[in-house]
Amino acid sequence: MFDPKANKQPKASVAAPSKGSRGKLTMTANAIPSDSKIRERAYELYEGRGRGPGRDEQDWLRAETEILKQK
Repeated sequence: MFDPKANKQPKASVAAPSKGSRGKLTMTANAIPSDSKIRERAYELYEGRGRGPGRDEQDWLRAETEILKQK
């Protein structure tokens, strides 16, 4: 069963190195969507498909992808 209050951690995004960074990778705070935004969108997806069980991880990943594309 899908639990919208479950504590799932977003994966950190790593920015590609710029030309002047000598190959260093940097973490970008804006690239990591908040758990609450992902949770809300995942719950919307869950409700939109009739609250069927067993697809919580797919809902979470789709929500995360959608939110990252908005930035």
